[in-house]
Amino acid sequence: MANVLASGAIAPDTAQPQKARDWIEILQRYRHPDPARSFFEVVITLVPYVALWAAAWAALSVGYWLTLLITVPAAFFLVRLFLIQHDCGHGALFKKRLTNDWVGRAMGVLTFTPYDAWRRSHAIHHASHGNLDERGVGDIDTLTVREYMALSPFRRLLYRAYRNPIVLFGIGPTLLFVVQHRLPFSMLRGADWKSWASVIGTNLGLIVLGGAMIWLVGWKAFMAVQLPIVAIGSSIGVWLFYIQHQFEDTFWEENPEWNVHEAALHGSSHYDLPGFLPWLTANIGVHHVHHLYSRIPYYRLPHVLRDFPELANVHRITLWESFKCVKLRLWDETERRMVPLAEVQAYA
Repeated sequence: MANVLASGAIAPDTAQPQKARDWIEILQRYRHPDPARSFFEVVITLVPYVALWAAAWAALSVGYWLTLLITVPAAFFLVRLFLIQHDCGHGALFKKRLTNDWVGRAMGVLTFTPYDAWRRSHAIHHASHGNLDERGVGDIDTLTVREYMALSPFRRLLYRAYRNPIVLFGIGPTLLFVVQHRLPFSMLRGADWKSWASVIGTNLGLIVLGGAMIWLVGWKAFMAVQLPIVAIGSSIGVWLFYIQHQFEDTFWEENPEWNVHEAALHGSSHYDLPGFLPWLTANIGVHHVHHLYSRIPYYRLPHVLRDFPELANVHRITLWESFKCVKLRLWDETERRMVPLAEVQAYA
């Protein structure tokens, strides 16, 4: 007789899965969203974000130091809005696709992200992550040791600059969301009219919403509040995405050996964040489970780990351990691990 798990799901009568693909049948039991819960999640994210934005603006009369302090939690709520949009893009937050899409598009204006174009590139990321033959869309540029060694000195310099933490987590994220997303050619390559319409619609939405806010508070106050929120939030988002895939024993493989399920389970980490951070980041740290079955609403991901604790230890990375991942820059095909540049520069 099947067992009823703590989350209410029904456990199968079989032994624990031996292969990544074997988890799919189990995980699909968690896919069904609760519309009331999903709506509540939107409200308890959007309302605090608006309140913190207003508080940051009001704090300008006290001192900009206080405004900057308030923009930090506001940035986390902006990240949470992005992750709500992310779940909508997977069709995971609401039962109806139309509801997912329009909530996602609305969130896209707040997060500076063209929803339909981003959804398309993110789907490519899910379908090709960890495939050495399919890199370049929706991921962080990663070279193998052999590819890096074959570069000219100037090209190596460019790669090192791109992977420098100041660029990757500081300058780059802001440029990505504020500038590149206004006309994201990499997202639009081969895209249909919906992706183009999404870019245009999001830009128009930003003009209308930004214009209204400038009319209400003035352009200086608007920029003083909005820019640090976007800068901090985009940096947090890129950091999370980096740790989810750029860890030492991650998964990279060439065709035909590459397998989408193995890449999902072993090419994605469980970023085990402390305290309140899993809630603020919408449980995106449970990334290996998300990649295995992306239709699971984010608020059900902890249920999976509770019912199947063995998944909690698969590529688990703590907050402290994650800082060590920053130095990893190249995939070593021989040792099958991510390595720092220092390990190969002696031979370059």
